[in-house]
Amino acid sequence: QVRLVESGGGLVQVGGSLRLSCGVSGGTFSTYVMAWFRQAPGKERALVAAINWNGSSTYYADSVKGRFTISKDNAKNTLYLQINNLKPEDTAVYYCRAEDRGKVYWGQGTQVSISS
Repeated sequence: QVRLVESGGGLVQVGGSLRLSCGVSGGTFSTYVMAWFRQAPGKERALVAAINWNGSSTYYADSVKGRFTISKDNAKNTLYLQINNLKPEDTAVYYCRAEDRGKVYWGQGTQVSISS
């Protein structure tokens, strides 16, 4: 059974930084396509960033380009999201997602709140 656990969220001031982590157990992490999504209050869950199995290809939503960096450490079975220059609109629950040959797995989410 594949299990994803996010951590690293918290309350940060505008302009601050955070690094979110997503530990993955079960399955073969090194073959997964991984992604970060976020869901703000009253809004649908939206894709923020994605990375392919070996980290050679990444995708970012326009709203986070230049501020967010997604990476994965296959040796540690961990996905990361470095978030810099936080803005109030970044407030959301952040979820990691793993995709393996059509099967999708989600974590429980971690709250990121930005104070102005």
